[in-house]
Amino acid sequence: MIDPASGLDTTSDVLIENDRITAIKSSIDSNPGDINVIEAGGCIVCPGLVDIHVHFRDPHRGQVHDETIASGSAAAVAGGFSTVCCMPNTKPALDTPDRIKYVLDQGLDIGLTRIHTVGCGTIGRRGEQLAPIAELVQAGASGISDDGDGVADEAMMNSVLKAVADADTCFMQHCQDPSTTRGASMNAGALAMKMGLVGWPASAEESMLERDLTLNKDIGARYHAQHLSSGGSIDLIRTARADGQPATGEASPHHLLLTEEACAGYDTAAKMNPPLRRREDIEAIKLGIADGTITILGTDHAPHPLHTKETDFASASFGIVGLECALPLYRKALIDEGVVDWPGMLAMMTCNPAALVGLDTQGIGMLREGGPADLTIIDPDAEWIIDPGSFRSTGRNCPFKGWNVRGRAMATIVSGKVVYQDTRIAVA
Repeated sequence: MIDPASGLDTTSDVLIENDRITAIKSSIDSNPGDINVIEAGGCIVCPGLVDIHVHFRDPHRGQVHDETIASGSAAAVAGGFSTVCCMPNTKPALDTPDRIKYVLDQGLDIGLTRIHTVGCGTIGRRGEQLAPIAELVQAGASGISDDGDGVADEAMMNSVLKAVADADTCFMQHCQDPSTTRGASMNAGALAMKMGLVGWPASAEESMLERDLTLNKDIGARYHAQHLSSGGSIDLIRTARADGQPATGEASPHHLLLTEEACAGYDTAAKMNPPLRRREDIEAIKLGIADGTITILGTDHAPHPLHTKETDFASASFGIVGLECALPLYRKALIDEGVVDWPGMLAMMTCNPAALVGLDTQGIGMLREGGPADLTIIDPDAEWIIDPGSFRSTGRNCPFKGWNVRGRAMATIVSGKVVYQDTRIAVA
């Protein structure tokens, strides 16, 4: 059992009654006739995994995406995630209390992963008018973001940060200066020039991040930089944290494993926002994780219909699906490379993201007697080949197709209910 929040790292049994953990002991006697027993020998049992950055595309008026909260939830639990936060770049955007409640209600009705929402910072995510942030939080939003776009106007961003601080929530920024990325498809550099594509400079990410951190010095809002891709961004977060700012950063699987070279041959599966960059950037992100600068892992799970990927590179959609293969990819990038150990990586997937969005107050992201019975059972050595065709997500846009990986969620338990179970886990 590994519980990063408490430092627990031991061999143990867990007793679940109804929706709560009622005992964590070295040995618990049980009568098989009275209780179901999951035999998880050789596995890791940890708090249910938490992903604060997913796109489930609902509401979806006028969109061609096939993903729903139901299919996204199924993908989440298959990947070991008991809690996710849905981003607000839906149609319509999540900028009213009613829309926040709609997504939350959908999650409750489906009853798989715990569904939480992130509300908009500005109306329609257009960056022009402040959203009713306090009302969105009161309706249940766990954070605020205009994800998919950064808040470009400095005065508006200042207002957003103040409203976020007043509401005691966090702001998740998609760091992208739109004035320097118009028409851009991939990382700026020699490869983009060779391919005849418009380059996306690292400065587009770094400049918005630097501006925000400067604004936030006197405001002190909880500020989170999403899916960081540039080594320069890691330095900015490191400096801000050293100065005492409540700033956090996030790394995604693709920015830990793939470089711009994955785009060669115009492979649209590797078209990301922000784009895949250089090997030096990957090493800087890993260093940021190793030294505690980057504390959260988030998939940025972004399903798209195949026809929006099966087109020319410049026109193709940005993004990939990631929930069902994130765990072994993080293992490959971080544990196999000696960046962190299992407790360190699991902290970035449980208690750290839960604390950022305030879910730790509900016991999410930790194992406690009397706490919610959300657990993930992981076989750290299970070998398998990533096959997007078998995903529960409707998305198939995954550049890791065919990768041989190690580590897999064997079971996901949410509120005491086994919502996903691999056939290789024995139940008596």
